[in-house]
Amino acid sequence: MARATPLSPLFHLRPITFVPTQPLFPSPMRPKPPSISGIHVSSAATDAMPSHPEHHPSLEIIAGGGDGAHDSVLLALKTLTRPYTPFPMVGWNCHMETIFASFFRSLPDVRLRRECLRTRDNGCVALDWVSGDDRQLPPESPLLILLPGLTGGSGDSYVRHMLVRARSKGWRGVVFNSRGCGDSPVTTPQFYSASFLGDMREVVEHVAARYPKANLYAVGWSLGANILVRYLGQESHTCHLSGAVSLCNPFNLVIADEDFHKGFNNVYDKALASSLCKIFKKHALLFEDMGGEYNIPLAANAKSVRDFDEGLTRVSFGFKSADDYYSNSSSSDSIKHVRIPLLCIQAANDPIAPSRGIPREDIKENPNCLLIVTPQGGHLGWVAGVEAPVGAPWTDPVVMDFLEHLERGVSKGLASSVDVQQTSDVQKVFTR
Repeated sequence: MARATPLSPLFHLRPITFVPTQPLFPSPMRPKPPSISGIHVSSAATDAMPSHPEHHPSLEIIAGGGDGAHDSVLLALKTLTRPYTPFPMVGWNCHMETIFASFFRSLPDVRLRRECLRTRDNGCVALDWVSGDDRQLPPESPLLILLPGLTGGSGDSYVRHMLVRARSKGWRGVVFNSRGCGDSPVTTPQFYSASFLGDMREVVEHVAARYPKANLYAVGWSLGANILVRYLGQESHTCHLSGAVSLCNPFNLVIADEDFHKGFNNVYDKALASSLCKIFKKHALLFEDMGGEYNIPLAANAKSVRDFDEGLTRVSFGFKSADDYYSNSSSSDSIKHVRIPLLCIQAANDPIAPSRGIPREDIKENPNCLLIVTPQGGHLGWVAGVEAPVGAPWTDPVVMDFLEHLERGVSKGLASSVDVQQTSDVQKVFTR
């Protein structure tokens, strides 16, 4: 539910220069395949590897569809063969890791070009594209949509790191800033929520229409991950995306809300509530005549995220109470309906997205899903790997390896139109 900088004010975009980290070698033009189910087959180089990869025992991995169903994709994720080793001192405590990443993770220099998208209900969201991509990348380059966490935006360090990594691989990237986030304009008396998928649908449709030759993918963090997985479940067979990654997803918002009010977690709760109040107060005039069940004073002076949701969010989206909103907005209920390749990465000690809320059984039964749980990592921390302590999180190379593996399979058209109900056939696709 939280963003990567829960204790700091919102970052603002600034004109800074982006420098690619390696030469780009874009793929040749290719037709876009129909919607896909299942993890796609590996490249020729990967096929030569052993057929049954072993991940390091420090990681919990659940592959939907049974043993062997994801062998090819696990072979592509080379990071998983090594132990997850948190950076000394920083990684010994989940709160230390969460706060360290929030304050001390480097902020890559990326020049962004903003596009404001008017929605059908006359609202507005901001799409931030990496400047210069249209000149340097062909129209068929794979496209990655990024969904930050609650109150987050394209100024957040974890978002910037993913933009840089994707661009270094020849991918086009765009950040979806929800209404009011990342200085996105608010033009109607409605923000965003864990339940509302209208903006997500319009963003995907807009991006797909703008780059019809490109394969689309998405990565979501925290609340953005919850929205993304709910979108995948509701779109199901008609989803425009060819693959997706969910990181630090709270999954079960009822459980997440319970833990949000325990011990040190109250610090995150108050910090996020403060960020929500700042966004609200910038646009308070839009809400001053709202009647009915709205409690504008409660939202404007919220001391917790629950206060804000009770006073404003749950009313805006038609829920009877904050509890009703949380129980009907959880992405855990959507996993069973996901019909495209989905990688979920969680930290076992995440203080904001509790491990007990992960829908392990539904992931295990869905051959399109793969779950990785690291022993440490905190919330949006993962201060481990070759770039620790202030570089990109441990998850970034895993995410990019997964997406590149999918893109190789999609570009070859080797896994289209698979009926996910036929589990044995799906497993053949995974291990081919």
